[in-house]
Formats: sequence, C-alpha cells, structure tokens
Amino acid sequence: MTRVMLFGASGFIGGHARAALAADPRVSEVLCPGRAAVDLLDGTTDALGALLRATAPDAVVCCVGALTGSTAQLVSANTLVAAKLLDAAGAAAPAARLVRLGSAGEYGVVPEGTSVAEDDPARPLSAYGISHLAGTRLFQLAGESGQADTVSLRVFNPIGPGMSEENLLGRAAARIRGALADDAPEITLGPLGAYRDFVDVRDLAALIVAVVLAPDLPHRVYNAGSGRAVTAREAVGLLAATAGYHGRVREAGTGPQRSTAVDWIRADVGRAGHDLGWAPARDLATSVTDIWHAGEDR
Repeated sequence: MTRVMLFGASGFIGGHARAALAADPRVSEVLCPGRAAVDLLDGTTDALGALLRATAPDAVVCCVGALTGSTAQLVSANTLVAAKLLDAAGAAAPAARLVRLGSAGEYGVVPEGTSVAEDDPARPLSAYGISHLAGTRLFQLAGESGQADTVSLRVFNPIGPGMSEENLLGRAAARIRGALADDAPEITLGPLGAYRDFVDVRDLAALIVAVVLAPDLPHRVYNAGSGRAVTAREAVGLLAATAGYHGRVREAGTGPQRSTAVDWIRADVGRAGHDLGWAPARDLATSVTDIWHAGEDR
C-alpha cells in the first residue's frame, strides 16, 4: 500500500490527480496539505522537510506551478519548487518517489508533422519553458545520480471538466456561454491556427497514478500527451458545435507568450506506453463535451 502526499490538490490537474489516486486500491492514503500547512512557493525547505518527516509518504506528487507571471515568478514556481522538494526529501524522506509536472514548452519548436520524444532536443523559447526545463533537469540529475527517485511528466495541453479560463478551451467555453446568454453574434479569442496536442486531464491523472505506483521507472521523463495534433481552431469549433453556438469566432491579438512561437507540437507517448502500460483513453470530442457539460453544472 502506498501513501501519497499531493501538493496542488485544489487546482485543475491536482484535483483530478487526487480523485484518481484515491480511487486506486493500492493507495492507502492521499495527504493533501494546503498552503497553511506548508507553502511551496514562499515557505522554507526546513518547513517542508518537517512535514515530510512527520508524515513519511512513499511518494510526493507536485502539481504546483505557474503558467504566467514575471520571469522571477515563473522560476520561483516551476524551478525553485522542484529544488525545494529535492532538498527537503533528501533530508527527510530519501526513499520517497518524487513526481513533478513539467511542460511541453520545454521542447520549443518541433518540426511540423513530427512527434516529439523525451530524448529529442529541448530548446525552450520562453521564460516559462526554461523555468520548467530547469526543474526537469534538476530532477533528472538527482535521479541519475541516485540522490532521489524522481520523475517529471512533460504535460502537453491539458483539457477536461473543471478547467479554468487561464487555458484556451476554458476561456472559449466561458465566452461562448456568455454569448449564448446575451445572444451575442461573436466571441473574440487569440490566434487559433497553431497545432496543439490536447490531452484529457483524466488521462494525465491516470499517468500520475502509474508513475507513482510503478515498481521501477526505467526513465526520468515521460511525455503526457494524446499523441494527436489538431489546430486550436478545430478544438474551439468542436466546442462551439457542442454548445450549439453558431456565432462568429473572431481571432485577434496574440497568443500566450509561453507558446506563441510554436506552430506545431505533438507528443510521442510511446515511452509511457512501453514502460508503464499507459495510453490516453479519451478523444478530443469526449473531452470537449465534458468541458461544456461540467460548466452547465456549476
């Protein structure tokens, strides 16, 4: 039986990870400390170590991070949190498996039509991608040296029920809902021509469970994607059709700085399939339908 400490359980990915871990009979307990117990961003390594020493988890999963903010804020959330976990666990819970969420933004530009694999060059183009790559590399070095049992999941574009307006389809769903309520003829989003790999958050949660419970991990980095690429325009169009919205979707402005220079990305998910027996189970239509209906229930 495995005892898991999960940070970020109140977030979009963390909430689904918590549900998936709690539902697995091999997990005896899921501990979800809030920021009042320990603040990964602003708290000390000693405080984190004290919590790990007191609870003695078999695995620690970190779903804490930042998508936006200043360079300093991104490094704090995506790099320094990884460093704190390594330092604290090394002193207080050296046998615990440490799992962190990285990002497809670590890869940078990928040749169009190809699937990017974990051993392909990582050349991030933004502070966001660099901050995650630094966290991933710290975890890799600790794992390869035997300092800790570590794994990073490079998450592509997570979607699914409960997603916020911080992400494209969550933002599109909110604007479509508003347009339907106001009988508005159009909504406005950023450019939608880029190809993205949208992975259902529940499939991502299943991968988190798999890496937590695997007896051995042959690799330190795994892609968490769907293995399919569609344009953001196609995904938004599918959402509009699901909602019964027939108005115009106007594209204006610029996309997120973290990914605006990347026109194409698709994950090679073969490593997770080979090592862990994991494969994404939900298609884009299912994810989009569930995004829309989850919003209706709020």
